[in-house]
Amino acid sequence: MSDDTKPTGADPTPTDADRTQDPSHETQNELERSEAHDLEIVEVREGSFGVHGTGDTTGFGGLRRPVIMPGAATPPFGGWYDDVAQRLAGGDGLTDAIEKVVIDRGEITFFIRRERLAATARHLRDDPQLRFEFCASVSGVHFPHETGRELHVVYELTSMTHNRHIRLEVVAPDADPHIPSVVPTYPTADWHEREVWDMFGVIFDGHPALTRILMPDDWPGHPQRKDYPLGGIPVEFKGGTIAPPDDRRSYS
Repeated sequence: MSDDTKPTGADPTPTDADRTQDPSHETQNELERSEAHDLEIVEVREGSFGVHGTGDTTGFGGLRRPVIMPGAATPPFGGWYDDVAQRLAGGDGLTDAIEKVVIDRGEITFFIRRERLAATARHLRDDPQLRFEFCASVSGVHFPHETGRELHVVYELTSMTHNRHIRLEVVAPDADPHIPSVVPTYPTADWHEREVWDMFGVIFDGHPALTRILMPDDWPGHPQRKDYPLGGIPVEFKGGTIAPPDDRRSYS
């Protein structure tokens, strides 16, 4: 057998799609499997667009589709995920900061209790073994059927020192939509938090200037919430008019 001939059954050269962020485990197949087997159904959508109240005008009113989210993972998570989880939980006053850990599609998400968010962010940035120096994004999600946890805020953090990426997720109820601001730790979150406030109504306590960023200051409501009216304007055609979505009648 020549030197450049691989034995039968040898692993092929990994492609970019197979590679992971973890240098100690080069491909997905080398990672310890810790994907969640339990799934969480957070909502059941009806019709083509999940329309409620005014009736479904699409003709697909009989469709029912559950919104399924991955459940909590259990340690060991595999690779550097365990190192980050243990180091995070070992921070001063952070033993109970992690509500749960979700691993899905090769990415790790730490659900953080909102009262521990500010301290968690500082620890993730300042600890030499963590060094998540960059907050790339802050975004909001609204799950109106998740009683007591309707508002979710998601933080994408990157460690340029260790070439790692994690996600934090914090929840708050509609009745008390307050979450601590991370702007003192990550100044890049300033306008991101303003957008989440503008679109979802989350109040970031400690933000230096929490004002709308997309909508006018006197705009009523928060447009990306699922309970926000669809709105729209009448569209005129020759011989007829199509009403805005909120004014259309149901055909079912």
